[in-house]
Amino acid sequence: MFVVTLLPAFSQSEPQAAFPEVHPDRTVTFRFSAPNAKEVAVNREGAEPLAMQRDEQGMWSATTAPLEPDFYSYTIHIDGVDVLDPQNPLITPNLLNSANKVHVPGPLATSWELNDVPHGVVHRHFYRSGVVGDERDFYVYTPPGYDSEAKTRYPVFYLLHGYSDGAEGWIAVGRANVILDNLIAQGKAKAMIVVMPLGYGTPEMLKYAWKAWEHEEFRQNNFDKFSLALMTELIPKIRSAYRISDDPENHAIAGLSMGGSESLLTGLKNLNYFAWVGSFSAGGMTEQFDQEFSGLDSNANKRLRLLWVACGTDDHLITINRKFREWLKTKGVEHKDIETPGAHTWMVWRRNLTEFVSLLFR
Repeated sequence: MFVVTLLPAFSQSEPQAAFPEVHPDRTVTFRFSAPNAKEVAVNREGAEPLAMQRDEQGMWSATTAPLEPDFYSYTIHIDGVDVLDPQNPLITPNLLNSANKVHVPGPLATSWELNDVPHGVVHRHFYRSGVVGDERDFYVYTPPGYDSEAKTRYPVFYLLHGYSDGAEGWIAVGRANVILDNLIAQGKAKAMIVVMPLGYGTPEMLKYAWKAWEHEEFRQNNFDKFSLALMTELIPKIRSAYRISDDPENHAIAGLSMGGSESLLTGLKNLNYFAWVGSFSAGGMTEQFDQEFSGLDSNANKRLRLLWVACGTDDHLITINRKFREWLKTKGVEHKDIETPGAHTWMVWRRNLTEFVSLLFR
């Protein structure tokens, strides 16, 4: 069965919660009521824990330094346990560690800020995977003006989430549809179809949480089965349901963390289909690059329009990404090295997506 639902709500602005309080100077005050707690802190994405102070009524509070405009995930750390903030209805969904989020608004020119521009549509599909053996979903962004009955064919970009995210990660957290709307409206990106699949070839990995990567059999099966499901199940479904170009020059794949490795492992092994390959903070690969990418050499340059390998300089995965880029050089494979400030966070990946999308299909 191939089912689709339309999700215009993903293109709408989220109301700012009353708490935490975002001040005009871009500082943020967090508050949490816990009269009997001994120690409370804010664990914010990409930052060290921020200790909170208790008043006489048992209300704990803390104020940050000025923050760069963005969306920040956080939890409250109370006496050794991370909990959600009950005063904030805004949630960052995650299959292992859900969190709240706070929006520090930026200029409308910022790619992930909602603007008064034509909006694309996000479609959610469900199907049964014979390769993986489960029921799964995926999302498809169609650009403003897309008409399934028209003759126009569009380039297609497969955008992959990271470990612990669901298929909705790039929409619900990464704001990919908002970024595409803005860049297309500004003429900074081509109108394209973006496909965001569920990235697990071995969903059992999630049972082991972050220790899953210690199990080589899970790691390898996860990558192999995901790639097989993408190439033999999902891509044929997309080709039959959407008006996409048949030309590999109009096919791209990229992703973050686990999805970055999946993009490299799938894209570089299927250069007859993908001419544009990118990774953002790729994670999960081993350093056995000759084995992981058997046969990859300078001949790939004839088919690749762009190989884009990015990572934040404070990311714990920066070392393996640098080693991979050095290995590419030994093989004569042309690529673009991208290093930016930042850790393993969505603040880095939203910026990666903005830059990468602007290069595609030119």
